Amino acid sequence: MQTFKHYYRPPESPGLPTLLMLHGTGGNEHDLVPLAQALMPGAGILSPRGKVLEGAMPRFFRRLAEGVFDLEDLKLRTAELADFVVEASEHYKFDLKEVVGIGFSNGANIAASLLLLRPGVLHKAVLFRAMVPLVPDPLPKLRGAPVLISNGEHDALVSVKETERLASLLRAAGAEVTVVMQRVGHQLISDDLAAAKNWL
Repeated sequence: MQTFKHYYRPPESPGLPTLLMLHGTGGNEHDLVPLAQALMPGAGILSPRGKVLEGAMPRFFRRLAEGVFDLEDLKLRTAELADFVVEASEHYKFDLKEVVGIGFSNGANIAASLLLLRPGVLHKAVLFRAMVPLVPDPLPKLRGAPVLISNGEHDALVSVKETERLASLLRAAGAEVTVVMQRVGHQLISDDLAAAKNWL
């Protein structure tokens, strides 16, 4: 269990899922723990720290420029993260069929990549400020996996068109996608929390 520095808290009662919390650029394994507790009190929390450094800022995979991803590194890091989640489920004894991915920005992008490259690792996903990470060929069979995309109408990093592209890609793979657009830029706001809590 040393592949990622991480925070873990078990579910407080049987039947509650484990939330896989995936931070944005410059975050760490503790950043999204309060968000997890607010979204679903009592749920398990597995929160890894991204292993790629951009300067001194942790990320989950490399980018070549703003919005331009190193696709080979993305594929490698997605596989590494998926293996970590499977290993963690065995180590900590939580149900792999009840893992909910919740990511912000870079974390949302690798959560989307998990859905597309390693279907079955995430039971459902909440993607805050996400864009298309890559387009796999062939597309996976996501078999109705529930996905919430909560993006900003005025986000300089993720356009409304890019949000629509991501939703269309996931739907083409069979996911049940809900899109919520917030009247904001790239930052998280209370309306994101409310939308995600209601959806969950």
